[in-house]
Amino acid sequence: MPARLLEPHQLYTASTLDELPFSNTSELPDVDESFAQPRAVEALRFGLAMPQAGFNLFVLGESGSRRHALVCHLIEEVRQKTLAHVDYCYVNDFQNPHAPRLLQLPAGRGTRLRDDMQQMTSCLGPAIAMAFESEEYRARVSALEEGFKQRQEGALSELGDTALARGVALMHTSAGFAFTPIDPASKEPIDKEAFEQLPEARQHELVDIIKEFQAPLEKLLAHFPRWRHELQEALREIGRDAIRQTISHLLAEIRTNYADLPAVLTFLDAVEADIVDSGDTLRETRQEDPDPETMHFTGSISIQRYHVNLLVDNAATQGQPVICENLPTLPNLLGRVEHVSHMGTLLANFTLIRAGALHRANGGYLVLDAVRLLSQPGAWDGLKRALQSGRISIESLGEIYGLTSTLQLQPEAIPLKVKVVLIGEPIIYYLLAEFDPEFAGLFKVAADLDDRIPRNTENSGQFARYLATQARRHQLKPLERAAVTRLIEHAARLAEDAERLSVLTRELLELMQEADFLAGSAELIGRAHVEQAMAARTRRVDRLRERVFEAIQRDILLIATAGELIGQVNGLAAIALADFVFAHPVRLSAAVRIGEGEMIDIEREVELGGPIHSKGVMILSGFFSARFGRGMPLAFNASLVFEQTYGEVEGDSASLAELCALLSAIGAVPIRQCWAVTGSVNQYGAVQPIGAVNEKIEGFFDICAARGLSGEQGVIIPAANVRDLMLKPAVLEAVAAGRFRVAAVDHVDQAIELLTGLPAGDADANGAVPEGSINYLVATHLLELHSMQQLAHEERKPSAKHVSHRKKPVLKQPPKKTSQ
Repeated sequence: MPARLLEPHQLYTASTLDELPFSNTSELPDVDESFAQPRAVEALRFGLAMPQAGFNLFVLGESGSRRHALVCHLIEEVRQKTLAHVDYCYVNDFQNPHAPRLLQLPAGRGTRLRDDMQQMTSCLGPAIAMAFESEEYRARVSALEEGFKQRQEGALSELGDTALARGVALMHTSAGFAFTPIDPASKEPIDKEAFEQLPEARQHELVDIIKEFQAPLEKLLAHFPRWRHELQEALREIGRDAIRQTISHLLAEIRTNYADLPAVLTFLDAVEADIVDSGDTLRETRQEDPDPETMHFTGSISIQRYHVNLLVDNAATQGQPVICENLPTLPNLLGRVEHVSHMGTLLANFTLIRAGALHRANGGYLVLDAVRLLSQPGAWDGLKRALQSGRISIESLGEIYGLTSTLQLQPEAIPLKVKVVLIGEPIIYYLLAEFDPEFAGLFKVAADLDDRIPRNTENSGQFARYLATQARRHQLKPLERAAVTRLIEHAARLAEDAERLSVLTRELLELMQEADFLAGSAELIGRAHVEQAMAARTRRVDRLRERVFEAIQRDILLIATAGELIGQVNGLAAIALADFVFAHPVRLSAAVRIGEGEMIDIEREVELGGPIHSKGVMILSGFFSARFGRGMPLAFNASLVFEQTYGEVEGDSASLAELCALLSAIGAVPIRQCWAVTGSVNQYGAVQPIGAVNEKIEGFFDICAARGLSGEQGVIIPAANVRDLMLKPAVLEAVAAGRFRVAAVDHVDQAIELLTGLPAGDADANGAVPEGSINYLVATHLLELHSMQQLAHEERKPSAKHVSHRKKPVLKQPPKKTSQ
């Protein structure tokens, strides 16, 4: 079967939308993103609604598929709109300040408690000052102090009177208390001289009396510190009573407001007890500590210790929360404890605890980008620990990796119930499933997004409605019918299949936005505006393509589009630069010599060939062995190369061109340079489809058009790629006018016939091929090479007789297949 020359209608499948009558998109109803993803939508709805643990989701979708929009849309569908939320607060644990306690309150009441405690503490200092300055407090203090004074003086007076009756007096000197003799008549102390004038017996008697009273005095003086301590305790108790009355008054209304929340009442009891115990220290702190963050480390008592740290305020949250965290670092996920610097030391307390995305999403949904999550140190492991334990424990990287030695806060963990949705490309999902044994147990639902959908009547209509929806959503002008059909045709081009539509719609939206801008003051976006936007997008990224084409036009890169050459053929190379793909012709050449059947891939030898390209070259060896090597050894070596390429070569789409170049080189049959060839082959010569077929055809067409179309030029493509064709208008016009050709082949024999003008030559029942055919010429030359090799071997043996018999080549092989 000969190659098929394609008609213009086979090169482009236009969109008519006959089943959808409208003049512009303002007449079309909205449609959401889920219309193109029935399988993924089913998985998402199941995973989002499944209450059991571990049924988190991983959404597999390519960039540009609007995967985030689809996830958010479906979450909005299934999430509970009327859910009783919880506020999360941290408060000081007065017994262990390094382990703040958690309070969970109904939504809105956390804010109220925080405000109530701030109001209370703002009044606390003045209220305490007033309590200590009250008449009642002062009277009680005076009474205690007077009682202590009277007690002390009474004990001393009693001891002094007893001593005075014995002739000694108790005196209070600068050195303390002491006994001294007195004059019996005047009762006044006597000096040393008067004492010495007394009879010796009286002196001894007075000394003994003083010694006798010394012990009771020392005992009495020993009681004084205890009495003073009892006085201080009594004064402190009076102070505590004053504070207790004050704080009870301040907390009375707060207690009433939270009578239904035992945890809050327990906290208020602890606050009251701590304020009462703080006593005089709080009396001295009448204003807030100028550095309250250091209150647990500097020894100072700050009234901020009684504040409430409102970690998550859900007062305004409607239904289950939905949080999309764009920077999923470990602190942004699990929360963090901020630090302040004090005298060169980093310090922290419960007021510096900050919430993470898991706190805000608790009870709802957390949406994360998988690549961003995995790229943050510790974030992936931290998320897994939280999901596995069902608790949010605030962690720091320094603590995890042992980089800090300071005492860290350990806030009470928060119970966690959240549905996590990871969004990433399929390769990320498969790598996690392969290398992380915990992944499958935590993300049990995979929602796999399609990148394209069948291009049928129903989907084309839905696609038109989707474009209308996006135009309204982004406040663009309505699109004319022709503009919609052009975008649908471009979606088929993006899908690389005329029978499919790409649902990676980011580029289409960007085209609509650019066309809207180019439409200016026009009321509608027309087809011309879309075409103009497409041309502008290409123009902006077309510099490298123009450089390559300029090099070809100036014969810096040698590409022939006319004439005939042996062992040389025009291949087609595609280059992807970000989202822009272009192709250009590249010369492939083959050289053949006597050898042992070795196929040398020069690209691989110099490490410029990728593994797939090397595989394609090796397949050529299999082809020659299957077709020509059954009846005789293959006595040739061949080398293949992409001429004038200096970067890596990958892919097997040039293997058909390489095979044709080899057949040409072995058979010494020239190849028409007006053709370019693309396609992959198997070991039996069947041609297989390749990618970027539109760009490859257009790349060769542009070179030929610049040099002048002769009507002989064209591109040979795999027949399986015909359904992929969505070529630009210039190619269609040239084909219709007979100035350019596109041929589809199923087998290498069809391609070589076009390239050489000779029949390939089918083997008969005996395996013989007709003379003058390509297969005949190749087999004949292979036989000659074998004979020359044998002759060379015989010549190395001096006694050998040299006999050469020329035989007609016979192909010992099964009949070839003519379709893939």
